[in-house]
Amino acid sequence: MRTGEYIYPETNRVLFGDPFANAALREADRLGAHRVFVISSGTLSRTTDVIDQLRAVLGNRFAGLRDQMAAHTPRTDVVEAANAARDAGADLILTIGGGSVTDGGKMVVLCLANGVSDPAMLDNFRTKIATDGSQVQPDIAAPTVRMMTIPTTLSAGEFNFSAGCSDTERGVKHMYRHRMMAPISIILDPAITIHTPQWLWLSTGIRAVDHAVEDLCSRHAQPFADGASIQALKLLGRGLPASRANPQDLDARLDCLTGCWLSMTGSAAGVTKGASHGIGHVLGGTAHVPHGHTSCVMLPNVLRYNHSVNADQQAMVADALGRPGEAAATVVGDLISSLDQPRTLRDVGVTEDQLDTIASHAMHDRWVHTNPRKISSASDIRDILDLAW
Repeated sequence: MRTGEYIYPETNRVLFGDPFANAALREADRLGAHRVFVISSGTLSRTTDVIDQLRAVLGNRFAGLRDQMAAHTPRTDVVEAANAARDAGADLILTIGGGSVTDGGKMVVLCLANGVSDPAMLDNFRTKIATDGSQVQPDIAAPTVRMMTIPTTLSAGEFNFSAGCSDTERGVKHMYRHRMMAPISIILDPAITIHTPQWLWLSTGIRAVDHAVEDLCSRHAQPFADGASIQALKLLGRGLPASRANPQDLDARLDCLTGCWLSMTGSAAGVTKGASHGIGHVLGGTAHVPHGHTSCVMLPNVLRYNHSVNADQQAMVADALGRPGEAAATVVGDLISSLDQPRTLRDVGVTEDQLDTIASHAMHDRWVHTNPRKISSASDIRDILDLAW
């Protein structure tokens, strides 16, 4: 008999469809926040009026702004933002931007709770994963300054309590986890996503597809998460092409945001993911491949690699994407191609001399060790990378 556990996340409210500034004000009121520190993407800050809108509605509760958070959330940027938030007396962190900004906000609340004021101090708080998959989770003081987030991409990191943070000196991305790192409130406003570059919107949409696919195909799949993942794929399968055809289609964009939300149900349910996520983390931290593009390149090839052990589960993927009876790897690959996204490691700038390093680093990612088809060594990872080459 299958057993499982669903743990509700520490997020207590998701608001969708309302204008982001008004929703942010209502949540600040509800949470009793008086010093809201904003972490924004640089592009939104410099080229749009979104920060001006937040300043206007928050008034004297707007405690400060940090708009320098590079891709893959470098720990130097994180600590600079945390120090600024601490100096501002922040009682709520508000992030507005893509996945790197969202992870940055999670890391800032960790830093504030644990007295981190220098990047090297973060080594004391990262999850350590050995090549055999065993993990050491350090003691982390629970964040008391919480985070609210307004995502502008579909990578969906706002719906979990872990964060990836890169050590750029060593060229690795580490994982940090605490349940209270999850945002307390999430605001989904399709109108603000019109500012997101189209390649980023569509590629992170495939990242959300990756969440749903790897949950459906997991060796620890759960029925509640299966239902959410199937609906996520239906929404993303229609919303992504529609928003590509008409970037002004707010209904299509809300379908995508809602699909992104549903794609993360399995994470709360304890559903383990696979090598597309595991290798993808390393491609980001080691080879600087954007989050969404890692899924575009890896997911179809991981499906091919795993097909011999989970063909029945993969059939649900093809069915949810409207092509029952076909190979899931082909169906997902065709969706990626239809969105004009990259399909090979070469397409995203990975060089052949990096492959062995990527394979070695991937053995330290937890999701590699829960891949449906057992991965025992870096040579197995290299087999998957060769499929994607």
